[in-house]
Amino acid sequence: MRDKNRMKTVALVLFVMSGAAVAEPAVAQDHFQPMDVFELEYAADPRISPDGQQVVYVRTSMDIMRDGKRSELWIVNADGSDHRRLDVGGSPRWSPDGTRIAYTAEGQIHVRWMDTGEQATLTQLLESPRGLRWSPDGRYLAFNKLSPYAPPSLAPPPKPPAGAEWADPPIMEDRFKNRQDGVGYLDFGFDHLFIIPVEGGTPIQVTSGDFQHQSAAAWTPDGESLVFSSNRNEDWVHDYRNSELYVVSIADGQVRELTDRPGPDHTPAVSPDGTQIAFVGYEDRTRTYQVSQLQVMNLDGSGARVLTGGLDRSVSNPLWASDGSGLYFQYDDEGNSKVAFVTLDGEIEVLAEDLGGTSYGRPYGGGSFSVAGDGSFALNQTRPEFPGDVAVGARGRGVRRITSLNEDLLANRQLGEVEEIRWESSFDDRPVQGWIVKPPDFDPGRRYPLILEIHGGPVSNYGDRFSAEMQLLAAAGYVVLYANPRGSTSYGEEFADLLYHNYPGQDYDDLISGVDAVIERGYIDEDNLFVTGGSAGGIMTAWIVGKTDRFRAAVSQKPVVNWISKTLTADNWYGYYFSRYEGLPWENPEAYWEFSPLSLVGNVNTPTLIITGEEDLRTPLSESYQMFHALKLRGIDTAVIRLPGASHDMSRRPSQLMAKIANIVAWFDKYRTMPTTS
Repeated sequence: MRDKNRMKTVALVLFVMSGAAVAEPAVAQDHFQPMDVFELEYAADPRISPDGQQVVYVRTSMDIMRDGKRSELWIVNADGSDHRRLDVGGSPRWSPDGTRIAYTAEGQIHVRWMDTGEQATLTQLLESPRGLRWSPDGRYLAFNKLSPYAPPSLAPPPKPPAGAEWADPPIMEDRFKNRQDGVGYLDFGFDHLFIIPVEGGTPIQVTSGDFQHQSAAAWTPDGESLVFSSNRNEDWVHDYRNSELYVVSIADGQVRELTDRPGPDHTPAVSPDGTQIAFVGYEDRTRTYQVSQLQVMNLDGSGARVLTGGLDRSVSNPLWASDGSGLYFQYDDEGNSKVAFVTLDGEIEVLAEDLGGTSYGRPYGGGSFSVAGDGSFALNQTRPEFPGDVAVGARGRGVRRITSLNEDLLANRQLGEVEEIRWESSFDDRPVQGWIVKPPDFDPGRRYPLILEIHGGPVSNYGDRFSAEMQLLAAAGYVVLYANPRGSTSYGEEFADLLYHNYPGQDYDDLISGVDAVIERGYIDEDNLFVTGGSAGGIMTAWIVGKTDRFRAAVSQKPVVNWISKTLTADNWYGYYFSRYEGLPWENPEAYWEFSPLSLVGNVNTPTLIITGEEDLRTPLSESYQMFHALKLRGIDTAVIRLPGASHDMSRRPSQLMAKIANIVAWFDKYRTMPTTS
């Protein structure tokens, strides 16, 4: 997977990335370095075979010449042997009898016969398929894709004379939801469910109507129907957060509604005997955060009941046991993602921890698992020492990791030690969890500069997971603190909902108390405190510098500084009014302004750098420039760094992740004084 010779160019690229003088020696090779990002690999979407003997997964590596990620299908025996490449592609799914694998590649659906290795391309689609699901008899595949329609138009464009080079014709937009971060302007059309014969043929559209059907469906055991989640309500355009469960007949396309309540109901899974449907959701009370519960109901929608009511954690990815005795699912608990099993009586058993490893930049969650007919399961696992690897396990038999995708790299790198820390908030003594990353060769007798690194969301969580960004900051000589202040998930509904109509709020106090807790350990130079974070972390960074002058410098990554402009320009406009702030911006502008970091800009004295992708639609670049111009008007040292072509996810291209960290370190180094001894 890796070209070892390309490391010969490390010194040159490090010079370009860091701006270091030619005469200075390179960073010691035993520390994690920027170019190491291109050497990282991680496992995603592990799919265990029906007999539990093999696992197919998506192996993602970095392409140094194309500055992007490369995804390939690999297969490994459950005992870790015979690890080999299958093909380019993603989204692998075993046929029910385990003889074939369906997957997507280059915008088409492919099938591979496992006994011969022969492959076939089933489709000639113009729109990319998603959500592949085998029918129970293995004869069909269900999938989702866009059904386009002609864009609206008020008047035909003028016709240019032959040979003329005119501008492209105007585009009329009348859709409320018309853009998506990482995609851009959406194609005109509605996503629908389709099926296609595995032996070849023409895709058949199953659903219809002017509604979006973007989630994967579940077959009923008789193969006659599909259960799916959608928002087919009359006012779905404005009621964007809602969804219900439906069942559609393959034969005639008749749709029947199974749930009817405010809030999201999704991820259906039909029991092996076809009598029950498991799903995830909650009844919306219009809050910032509500726990998604695992529920079951009869096939006709009656008798719904909650299985995980005592867990107080949001669950996802329900999968039935082959004997129908219960369901496997996953959830986050105090920054660690787990796989569990729940009986139909609601008894929960944790089966595996450390699920994740696909968010290689920062220590977010992002794992998945699959279950074989015999109850064995496969998952991707991560720890602070390694990104996602494939692991297998079974109830009563524990879990073992069967791949080591980064051993050749990380065995030769000294990573910063990651240590858990807990403290109490100065606001209300509420317990808060965080992690400290220490520089390699850490010496407790020295005093180090500290970086407070704040996660996004804020409805999200960091955890004890691998993070290239944290390691690069630590390798630059900084102690790094990252934490889960109030508003973070994985600590229950009440904790995550504390920012309802109060954001930013006392998460500020939680974080500052964390800084104090690390300082109490005696190895932090209090004159060298720095703060950064992305998205919600960028918001909090901009808020912090308006509240205190404690930090020598700050880097606000992809921030929101004005909630009125954010709500009316971002691609996820539906996530703020009422659930985040009371009313619409023109109905309650005072609240929107009160929680906008821009309202505090008159207090800012901290040199603040701002970094945002030029194509970010989630926290538009205009937000960054509002902060930049305000600080310029006040004479505060500031600058904006734009990442060309980058969306909200600034790690899609490895070089941009490296450049972002290099600029953060350079900005902090600019204001950092020399360390002292204790």
